[in-house]
Amino acid sequence: MNKFWGVLFIAVVFFSCKDDKQKNETVKKELEKVAKVTKPIVKFGFNLDDFNVQEDTVRNGDSFGELMLQNKVDYPKIYKVSQEFRDTFDVRKIQVGKPYTILKSKDTTEVAQIFIYENDRINYTVVDFRDSVAAYKNKKEVKFVEREISGVIETSLSEAILDQGIDYNITHNLANVYAWTIDFTMLQKNDKFKVIYNEKFINDSIYAGAEPIKAAYFEHNGKPIYAFSYENDSLKRLVDYYDEEANNLRRTFLRMPVEYGRLSSRYNLKRRIRYYGNRVRPHRGTDYAAAIGTPIMATADGTVTESTRRGGNGKYVKIRHNATYSTQYLHMRKQNVRKGQFVRQGDIIGWVGMTGNTSGPHVCYRFWKNGRQVDPLREELPKAEPLAETLQPEYFAYVDPIKDQLDCIIYPEKPIEADEDIASLNH
Repeated sequence: MNKFWGVLFIAVVFFSCKDDKQKNETVKKELEKVAKVTKPIVKFGFNLDDFNVQEDTVRNGDSFGELMLQNKVDYPKIYKVSQEFRDTFDVRKIQVGKPYTILKSKDTTEVAQIFIYENDRINYTVVDFRDSVAAYKNKKEVKFVEREISGVIETSLSEAILDQGIDYNITHNLANVYAWTIDFTMLQKNDKFKVIYNEKFINDSIYAGAEPIKAAYFEHNGKPIYAFSYENDSLKRLVDYYDEEANNLRRTFLRMPVEYGRLSSRYNLKRRIRYYGNRVRPHRGTDYAAAIGTPIMATADGTVTESTRRGGNGKYVKIRHNATYSTQYLHMRKQNVRKGQFVRQGDIIGWVGMTGNTSGPHVCYRFWKNGRQVDPLREELPKAEPLAETLQPEYFAYVDPIKDQLDCIIYPEKPIEADEDIASLNH
């Protein structure tokens, strides 16, 4: 009997404890719900619950001054922003389509206290009208996620990338990495690539673009070419791409001044030109046909010696690269550089147009060597310097594990054709 009462007592205690535990869990869940409901909404570093919030985008005809006057900001404060904070926020340069947020007081006056202008998806500028006027720039919290991709080319590089739902900018970035070693107008079926890069996300979920490529592998015509991003000058913050032997993938000159242009006319001293009635006139340029507005790139580092318009050349830019080489880019729609400006290889110096004597949109690329125009496609152009020997041990230690990572990336499986599928079943 005593044993029975002992077991009964233990059972009562157990179930009462169990009931208490369940009650505690229930209470805990309810408290969590309340906490979620009452959790403040913080954006741009401000508790939005403290303000009346207005979100909009800049429209045609909007100006910073008018927007602020409409929201009851005193004119002296607006004037102070326009005069004293121009380096931080130039009110004359707000752009149509850019989002902005106005945080207003919660009282009946609803005076604008904070103005937030989104420069891009990550960077924003805050103008604080509370107390004395202040303006500052800030960034949204960004999360970087490493991504590995690969592909086998069936028709084009862009299609191989876009078919996987990958940012188109990766196509552009990959073409830039290999601009000196691969002619992307001559890619072959079954060429392969692998890429490692970082994607940016705002608030863990909003995609904000891709970072420059960290490492890549491209197999073109059966020839493998590795590329690793590496900072070769910590003071100037210069980054180049090197192969597995520390050779610089960059050449002194790009293959062509437009990324996806079509070679439409070569250097030819006996060419007949339709524009001049099919008479023989030397053509000392190399023409690349491209759509109007296509960016034109400087093919090497150098200083702009001319950026003007003259006769049949139309609008053009000429660049002196060193004592030996100069280049010229004709028929531009518009230039993007001025005389005396230093440009780096790949910088956009203008856009394809039809100015001057031309029958269609293209860039005429002229190439000087020792003061004489020559054919750039026949020139043996020097390679860029390899990575300094003093930096190579650190470089190899850095790239070895990344190379292993690239080698382990698997190519996407090629879909089995219906006939192949049937044949495999018959075997």
